[in-house]
Amino acid sequence: MVSLPPVLSIAGSDSSCGAGVQADLKAISALGGYALNALTSVVSETPGKVSRVRLLEPEFIADQIRVLFEAFPIRAAKTGMLGGSAQVEVVVQAWKTHAGGIPLVVDPVMVATGGGRLLEDDAVSAMKTLLLPLATLITPNMDEAEVLWGKPVTTREAMETCAWDLAQIFQTSVLLKGGHLIGDDAADVLCTEDGLMWFEAKRTPNVQTHGTGCTYSASIATGLANGLELVEAVTQAKEFVSCAIAQHFVWQTSAGIVHALNHLHQRAE
Repeated sequence: MVSLPPVLSIAGSDSSCGAGVQADLKAISALGGYALNALTSVVSETPGKVSRVRLLEPEFIADQIRVLFEAFPIRAAKTGMLGGSAQVEVVVQAWKTHAGGIPLVVDPVMVATGGGRLLEDDAVSAMKTLLLPLATLITPNMDEAEVLWGKPVTTREAMETCAWDLAQIFQTSVLLKGGHLIGDDAADVLCTEDGLMWFEAKRTPNVQTHGTGCTYSASIATGLANGLELVEAVTQAKEFVSCAIAQHFVWQTSAGIVHALNHLHQRAE
């Protein structure tokens, strides 16, 4: 039998399964990886609402990463929600101890789509100084890029300049996601040592999902685990997440309309 490449998600659990580790596991599975996870936190949330956040003990996070690297030939990994500086620091130490140079995609999760804070203030500095320099690729959205860059990111021109600067600061590739741009296109810019490249997709209007950033970064990690070059992995991931948004699920509930990404039941257009 041909075995799938193991891909590790180091991130938080989402009770609604649309974001976090659950979104990662779906995306990894859909794109041909064997999904593993090391939980950093448990979040009680639904699309648009974060109710409670519980960070897991650093020692427990480290042990999950250790046992997975000892048992599986992990080919790539991604980080999502880490939560606090202690969690960031233990992930960094565990990565240095066990990873051995495999690709790492860092989604610098700071705020949930619904507005809930998912990264403590003191953890931002730890992420910038310790984690981001280890990454093969970092994937901030425009709000996260503003925190990392220290200046507003509101236009395509600013996205290009910011992506370039962040790539120089952290000595890695940067995919700056333009989901908050005004207009009909969802456009992201990738900065590598070869220069800048844009990835475009038509925006799906009136959709209020969460987990797009989680899905995107996990999809890229899976492409890298399968041997794709970075540009190829981003291209595949962009198509996948765009389809997950366009073919989203909708439910009418007593609380109103709920949307969710479609990871595992996508249809050919």
